[in-house]
Amino acid sequence: MLMRLILRYSRPYARWIGAVLAFQLATTLATLFLPSLNARIIDEGVTRGDTDFIWRTGGVMLAVAFVQVITAVAAVYFGAKAAMAVGRDIRRGVFHKVSSFSAQEVNRFGAPTLITRGTNDVQQVQMLVLMGLNFMVSTPIMCIGGIIMALREDIALSWLVWVSVPVLVVVVGVLVYLLMPLFRLMQDRIDAINGVLREQIIGIRVVRAFVREPFETRRFGDANARLTDVGVKVGNLFVLMFPLIGMVLHLATASVLWFGGQRVDAGEMQVGALTAFLQYLLQILVAVMMGTFMAMMIPRAAVCAERIAEVLAVEPSLRDPAAPRTHPSRGGTVEFRDVGFGYPGAEAPVLSGLSFTARPGQTTAIIGSTGAGKTTLLNLIPRLYDAGSGDVLIDGVPVRELTREQISERVGMVPQRPYLFSGTVASNLRFGNTGAGEDELWAALATAQADGFVRDKPRGLDAPVSQGGTNVSGGQRQRLCIARAIVARPSVYLFDDSFSALDVATDARLRAALKETTRDAAVIIVAQRVSTITDADQILVLDHGAIVARGTHAELLESSETYREIVESQISVEEVA
Repeated sequence: MLMRLILRYSRPYARWIGAVLAFQLATTLATLFLPSLNARIIDEGVTRGDTDFIWRTGGVMLAVAFVQVITAVAAVYFGAKAAMAVGRDIRRGVFHKVSSFSAQEVNRFGAPTLITRGTNDVQQVQMLVLMGLNFMVSTPIMCIGGIIMALREDIALSWLVWVSVPVLVVVVGVLVYLLMPLFRLMQDRIDAINGVLREQIIGIRVVRAFVREPFETRRFGDANARLTDVGVKVGNLFVLMFPLIGMVLHLATASVLWFGGQRVDAGEMQVGALTAFLQYLLQILVAVMMGTFMAMMIPRAAVCAERIAEVLAVEPSLRDPAAPRTHPSRGGTVEFRDVGFGYPGAEAPVLSGLSFTARPGQTTAIIGSTGAGKTTLLNLIPRLYDAGSGDVLIDGVPVRELTREQISERVGMVPQRPYLFSGTVASNLRFGNTGAGEDELWAALATAQADGFVRDKPRGLDAPVSQGGTNVSGGQRQRLCIARAIVARPSVYLFDDSFSALDVATDARLRAALKETTRDAAVIIVAQRVSTITDADQILVLDHGAIVARGTHAELLESSETYREIVESQISVEEVA
């Protein structure tokens, strides 16, 4: 999986990778050539006192060293460019895939692990590509070339190579075998600690309200301790690795000097050749050691690649149609035809047999007890979910036959939990209409009863907004989200309990202003407060996912016992009749 992922995303950068291979080959060959030149200086220059030979060969060594430096720098440069580009593309692929997920896929994975997979996991794969291009390419060249050059110097000492290298390979293999499950567990623990931290940051007000800081501190401490425990086990293996590798290197050096010294003493080998053989053996072992470091990265990167591939392999349940309608009308009519819906794994459907029509210029209100399916119904219109049965149509076209862009042009939604993005008031208002001018923004704010507090800010429309809109009150956040929907100028407005944080007077003024703004559009309101929907043209009463009554406020007071109960639970019938 790791190799497939890397090959898939590195293909566009084959030129850079080819340049890395060429420069690494040149660097390695230069490195391998230097000990041979050094041996010739010792054996043919120093021992014979030939100064001219020493100068000539020394000049060649300087030239080779210069080439080595230039090619090494070039290899690192192109390797870094290729690795960063591959990491960028993988991260972009994960982001685009996640952005195409419906709520169903997001809930399946969970936000914490999606964050980790798009950041930390991609970084691990990117680092492996970077280190692989810089070291892994030269490692086999260095090993093979070093063995050939060492055998050229003295074949009788070659058994030291055949003993030292397999010992290092065995050590590496055992460590990789032990590290693989630990790295997988480490990524899971990172997911867990991200989940705890994200939950605590989002719910910080609730934590403080209930004075749960000590409990949450302990919970984070437990998650951190579990991650630390895995990290310590990984660290223990790394600590064990360095002494083992050092021991092999030192034993190999001592063996070369011992057995090579005996051969020099017997006249079977020259001093320069012994020096070159020792350098080649060390180069081989260092290359194996660098391969060891890379091998330590491979298990974790392999785990991360599997997790990334899981995200990339998901086929979103909501996809644009292969042949969307090209120029559907924008009248603003919403129709439900015998619609049913159930969440995956649920025992019973949330909605069943829903049929109604919301027309332009009319306000359709939806009311019912908690859990009746009001928000789910609203989410089917912008196709946040697909209906399990029946059809949801906008202007006579099933939403399955429209692209997301076509739906967003027609539908403006204010969700149950209003959310603002970090930036400014203006940038948030232009979220659905980037070309909106300041006059349009102020008009939308005036309709949403938000122009007053925005004008009071020193920078007005350029006033900063923090992530989630946490630097404004709940009511202000709700009104800014309503203004954002107005700026988009849709033909269908969806308000999911969007007036709950407003006082009664502001609610009344806002709804009065909305009538003028939305006079040519269909308005669908989900509400808990009866006073918000008394003047609606059509009220749908939901109970257990089915429409049990429909009509105007006055009609329902007479005909629907469920509606009367909802009204009486808030205010007396006489007050609203």
